[in-house]
Amino acid sequence: MKAIKTFRDLLAFLTIIPLGKTDDFVVTSAEALFLFPVIGGFIGMLAAAYFAGCSFLIANILALVNPLIQLPTEFLLKLLPAIMTLSFTLVLTGLQHFDGVVDMGNAIGAGSIKERRAAAQVWTVTYRGALLAIFVEFLAFLGLFFINAANAFGVIIAAEVAAKLGMVTIAWLGKSTHSGLGSLFVEAAKRKRTVAAYFLAALIAYPLLGLTSAWVILASLLLGALMSVVAQKTFGGVPGDAIGATNEVTRSTVLLFMAWVLMS
Repeated sequence: MKAIKTFRDLLAFLTIIPLGKTDDFVVTSAEALFLFPVIGGFIGMLAAAYFAGCSFLIANILALVNPLIQLPTEFLLKLLPAIMTLSFTLVLTGLQHFDGVVDMGNAIGAGSIKERRAAAQVWTVTYRGALLAIFVEFLAFLGLFFINAANAFGVIIAAEVAAKLGMVTIAWLGKSTHSGLGSLFVEAAKRKRTVAAYFLAALIAYPLLGLTSAWVILASLLLGALMSVVAQKTFGGVPGDAIGATNEVTRSTVLLFMAWVLMS
């Protein structure tokens, strides 16, 4: 029963799937941080299935429409599933990680560390926040657009696993800025069992991508470390916004990287 509750609380924290949140679901999610890649695999499977479904539906619609109106079929078969799948993933995760990118963008270049922390908490979007969020998600779109359809299913799952592993990494390497949501995960990440997240990620990614999965795991580690440095310089530590932003940055980078690898 405890395993079921942990899985349910993790899904409730990382997605908008209505599973009935318990009072301690955030605490449970922090305690089970090492299982983030498993939830990433589940989210990625839903996104990959959605991508496949969109591709199938759009291909059939275009087959019906093309005899009447000549459309750029090949382009639309890449464009529409990419847009729809990215939108699905962002909505499925409740835009909470996307919001982290916006908040980091708002904070970067805002003055002192105190002013940056304040900028990340206000309910406004600056041009910096908007541009950073658009740029990061555009990279994810490009990855989905250029991905080989034959490999898309495995790559989408692996990218979501990598995104969650990036979150684990930044929490593991960083230090808390203050007592709050982010600090729960940063403190939990310091435990030895956090190492299990990397083994779990490898176990999921290897059957999907083979030896290329090693590059995906390495990218998660490097991006998590890079985001930790950025968060340290921006906020003086790792708040929840930086952890969420790492999810989006890692997913986008891995999708684009895998699209490039499979094209070459």
